Amino acid sequence: MGDKVKEYISMAKARSQRQIARALLETQGILRLAELIDAGVTAATVSRMERDGEVLRLARGLYQLPDAELDANHSLAEAAKRFPKGVICLVSALGFHGLTDQLPKKVWIAIGRRDWTPKPSDMRIRVLRFSDDLLSDSVETHVIEGVRVRVFGVAKTIADCFRHRGKIGLTIALEGLQRALRQRKATPAEIATAADAGGVGTVIRPYLEALTANG
Repeated sequence: MGDKVKEYISMAKARSQRQIARALLETQGILRLAELIDAGVTAATVSRMERDGEVLRLARGLYQLPDAELDANHSLAEAAKRFPKGVICLVSALGFHGLTDQLPKKVWIAIGRRDWTPKPSDMRIRVLRFSDDLLSDSVETHVIEGVRVRVFGVAKTIADCFRHRGKIGLTIALEGLQRALRQRKATPAEIATAADAGGVGTVIRPYLEALTANG
């Protein structure tokens, strides 16, 4: 086989891999390098695509098309791809549900106590470890930029904010509680039940009673 033929075959394979990569990124939004490799796209091809401006490297091993339309919750989609088993929690979940004006510098995400933690990257993520029962309770799945993102529901998020008030501050937890009640995104009973399950029923109940009495 002549050199020109070999070169042509190599170029054809590279074009095919690039087409596969673009098609996957168009439908799935954000992909890990491992997912692209599983689809038959080599790391070398991805590297060349990045060099040629065909893909955008969001973080280590995480890629998106450069002209992709970004959602307001783009950082949550990135975190979900980085931590497939994780659940968006605390301030990040409050923000997703429209229950705070806070703009956290990091994405708060919960993982299991024994789940593997990826190596540090240029993504700003705060990881918390939850027990299996608290991690599996009240999990909603939303699609952001083609990515399935797991987020704790409103009542569970409020309870978790009180449970971790030492990390995020009581003010933020109270803001979330007030807004959830005002916007009717969770009932007092739902929040109380979630708080009991999280072991903070006695902590949250006085605030809950005061807010509902004044409402």
